[in-house]
Amino acid sequence: MSEKRNLPTIKDLVTNVDLYNKQDEFQFLVNQEPPEKWIKTHPYIKNHKYIPIDKIEYLLRSIFKNDHRIEILNQGTAFNGVWMTVRVHYKDLITSEWKYYDGVGACELQTKKGTSPADLSNINNGALSMAFPIAKTLAIKDACDHFGNLFGANLNRKDIIPYKTPESLQKTPEEKLTEIELLLEVDGLTITEEDRMNIERIVEQKEEISYNKCLKLLNNNLPKKS
Repeated sequence: MSEKRNLPTIKDLVTNVDLYNKQDEFQFLVNQEPPEKWIKTHPYIKNHKYIPIDKIEYLLRSIFKNDHRIEILNQGTAFNGVWMTVRVHYKDLITSEWKYYDGVGACELQTKKGTSPADLSNINNGALSMAFPIAKTLAIKDACDHFGNLFGANLNRKDIIPYKTPESLQKTPEEKLTEIELLLEVDGLTITEEDRMNIERIVEQKEEISYNKCLKLLNNNLPKKS
């Protein structure tokens, strides 16, 4: 005999809508185009654009604060260069779960001027000590590409689908009004009686300019899940 499936309550529906809205807001942020002044052109690779590592680190610190870390997974040599794989751990801003993205980077060993890169007998002094940090930097940037456009994901891609503003960030006044009415029905809502009366007045008079303020107040006072 199959288990009986209970329908979700209004509280469940509204709480989930709030969660999805926050996820949409995060995706909207990380899929913005990076500031033009951050974008550099590679001095040796034709038409190759990149964002310097200091900007990537700035974004990680600004968005995730101290809730991120970089782990070196592996490293080694391959032919005339070195490679490194890293894992960028971060705490999901919405669910508070720890997640990660992996990245790989490689760097060619520098050889003496006029010699073949394949001639390992002519490797410059300090070539290894320079190559590994570069490989690590490239690996971190490769992992962070997964976050979205803001981290440089599509700088060198020609055929891309532009990211559209999530529908949840383009709600019509009618949709906002419906959500407010649903939120008002949630058991355990912690707003004051005065706030409730003000919101009910806004709903009754259809003061569209105040809808966002109402939604923010209601979402911030939803009962905590046990």
